Amino acid sequence: MSVIRASEAVVHEIHGARFVSYANSTSGARELCAWRGEIPAGTRAPAHTVDREEIFHLLDGTLEMTLDGGTETVCAGDTVIVRAGTTLRVENHSTAPAVSWVTTTLGLTALLEDGTRLSPPWAN
Repeated sequence: MSVIRASEAVVHEIHGARFVSYANSTSGARELCAWRGEIPAGTRAPAHTVDREEIFHLLDGTLEMTLDGGTETVCAGDTVIVRAGTTLRVENHSTAPAVSWVTTTLGLTALLEDGTRLSPPWAN
């Protein structure tokens, strides 16, 4: 059994958000990775297309999520299934931060609007 203590989580920051990595290949995971996303009030993440399915569960706050052009307001307790090949944008229009838990398979990459391919270290 592997236990990753909160103090062992690795923090990454990009596009105004924090990604607190708990499970990935570095911490001993072989198939899945999981992280806590912290999205400050007023954050608008760039649209990106993911190559793996992600399960996005909102723990706290409210977000606007756009998947392939369809926009939904997501509240604490809601779960969004983001299928591989989906273009996703996450926005926090509220005055409070939002906190999510995301799980996917190791090796996820995202293609940003500007053509940049991102291999986030929290997902490898």
